Formats: sequence, structure tokens, C-alpha cells
Amino acid sequence: MDLDQLAALRTPEGSAALATAAGLAGGDPLAAAARLRATGMPAELAAAALTQAELRRRAVGKFGADAAGMFLTRAGLEQATRRVVADRRAARLRAAGVRTLADLGCGLGADALAAARAGIRVYAVEADPTTAAMAAANADAAGLADLCTVECGDATAFDVTRVEAVFCDPARRKAGTGRRIFDPKSYSPPWDFVTGLAERVPYTVVKVAPGLDHALIPAGAEAEWVSVDGDLVEAALWCGRLAELRRRATLLREKERPPADASAPSTGAGHQLTGDGNAEAAVGPVRRFLYDPDPAVVRAHLVAELAGELGATLGDPTIAYLYADTAAPTPFARCLEITDVLPFSLKRLRALLRERRVGRVEILKRGSALEPEQLRRDLRLAGDAAASLVLTRVAGAPTVLVCRPVAG
Repeated sequence: MDLDQLAALRTPEGSAALATAAGLAGGDPLAAAARLRATGMPAELAAAALTQAELRRRAVGKFGADAAGMFLTRAGLEQATRRVVADRRAARLRAAGVRTLADLGCGLGADALAAARAGIRVYAVEADPTTAAMAAANADAAGLADLCTVECGDATAFDVTRVEAVFCDPARRKAGTGRRIFDPKSYSPPWDFVTGLAERVPYTVVKVAPGLDHALIPAGAEAEWVSVDGDLVEAALWCGRLAELRRRATLLREKERPPADASAPSTGAGHQLTGDGNAEAAVGPVRRFLYDPDPAVVRAHLVAELAGELGATLGDPTIAYLYADTAAPTPFARCLEITDVLPFSLKRLRALLRERRVGRVEILKRGSALEPEQLRRDLRLAGDAAASLVLTRVAGAPTVLVCRPVAG
């Protein structure tokens, strides 16, 4: 996508091409291109329309019904914030009294649009000209152009004294190649600029990769990890007046929103577990029930806080599985009932599963080098029963737990 192609897609002819392409998305791309060209549509316009239609189809999971009117790139879509997460972040900013916000490195504009929907005046900055034009087009399509303006420029040159708050989502992919950048020092804008924003702006939020090293969290910042429907999707640093505590795990549920309401704001707090991230859970024996904590809880280093709520212990100090005598409902972990505890032995495990006529297994693992799909083949399963297998370590020893899910 370039600026000329974007301009073409925003003409009446381009809109018609997008509408036609939308009906063909998800099918054979060669057949779809041939059908569009058969209508007399220029090949370049047909290709651009089909690319957008396919990206919009994929984007529904992130943006709901809004995806149908957005302009997207593959890399931009991958890094863009899910709507449920962006809406919640915007609601928190609005609740803090923020009225003006700079979105530095706005990408396709997902977070800028969420803030504008919350009534915040947004000044978005994006270095790439085509991406900036797409973000502006997305604001226009959402009817938010009066609250969200986009300029193409260097985020580091923006005058932050113009706003009360700053949101920054530094690029974590290498321009031109799309390869992931794992070293925050190589982010764009640079990491020292990003973390320095907190010293210049009283309300600062930085979106970071979920795998961020805790040692890189600035002093005084609140670090939050967010999961959606059990998938860890991002982390954020809340700085200055926005920092309420040290660590937070937030669990959101996109699947709970009815399809008819897919375009409505989702500002609920979800479920939150908080703490200082330094506590250590007690270690004890395997007990009747196993809890598999949500990945946001694990990455936030809040397993000990969850263990305290559940009356649970670790089976190994390095493995984030918790064990308890009772099954207590919690949104922060999945609960399984343990039926068997075996030192790992393929022969013994295969015999046990054959005896119980287990033909379907779910395989979970932490602290094990075994490959689940290879193990599934090696077990040579047969039967109509099901089981959950947990590959782990207990007191340092390789162990397999045979389990069944706990209802609710």
C-alpha cells in the first residue's frame, strides 16, 4: 500500500471496489482477482482492494464491526491494540481526568480512536507517511476526525507541553523487513526517549511487549500485563500520576461481548490481581487440585498473591503450577483435578491410558522439554475417554499429572 493506492481506494470507484472485494475475501485470491478484473477494474486497484478486504476480515477479531471501514497494513494490524484493551485504557485515562492526549507513534490509530471515543482530544503522530494517512482515514471513517488529528512527523519532536497525557507504543518491528525487535533499546522511538516521557508529562502510558524484562521497568511505574480470553496480548507501563501500585494482571473477556454489540465501547475493568511482584509462594507436595494461572498473572509475577487467595502451594519453586486441597472458583487460573501422579515414564503412562481407554488428551507443560505432539504420537492412544496430561517438575523431578477438568 502506498499513498496513491490509498487515495484511489477512497474515491467512489475505490469504495465500490472495496465493497465487491469484501464479498470475495477468504476465498481463492487468484479467482477473486480474476473476477474483479473481469468487471473492467484496473489490476492495481483490484489488488489493493482485495488486500484491504482480506486484512479487514482478519481484523474483526481485534476491532469488531469497525474493521469493515478501516484501512490496514499487515504489520500495523499485528501490532495494533485490540479494541477491548484500547477502550479500557482510554476509560482509565478519562477517569483520571485526562482531556488532551498525544499518541506518539500511533500506527493505524487503534488507541487514538479509543481515546477519542472516550471524549479525549487526541493529537496523533506517526513517522510513516502512508500509515499516518491511514490513521487519519480511520479517524474520518469512525466519525472522530474532530477529536483525533493525525500528523506525519517525528514523535520525538512533538511538543508535549501541549497535552496533559502521552501514550506511546514504540515500533517493535524493523522497518522494511517486519522482523520483531526484542531489544527495547532498538525500539522506535528509542527506549530512553520513551521512558523519559514520564519525567516530562504527568500522565504517561507506554505499551510494551509482554515479555519485557522486569529490570527495565522504570522506578515508580506501575507495570500491567493484560490477557484477553486467556491469551497474553500486551503489557503497559503507567507512569507519573497514573501509577497506582507496582504490578497488575488484568484479564479481559472479548468473547463475553454479544456479536450485536461488537462495535460498542468495552470499558469494564475485567478481573484484576495486584501486588508488588516480589512475594514468593510456599512450596509443598502435589495435592488434589492443580491451578494453571493465567499468563498475565505469571508474567506480572503475581503467582504468590494468587496462591494466597487459593490456599495453594507450588510443587516446584521454579514452576508456576499451584496445588490445593479444594477447588475454589477463580478467574485467574484454570482448575484441574489430579487423578494420578507419575514419575515420567512413557511406558508406564501409555499403559495407564490404555487401561482407561483414553483416546483424546490435552497436553499442558511447564518445565518440561518434551514436545506435546511427539508425545501424543508416542502414546498411540485408542479409546473413547479423554484426559488432561500435565508435564512438569515436582521437587525438581520430571513428573506427569493425569487430570480431569473441574466444572465451572
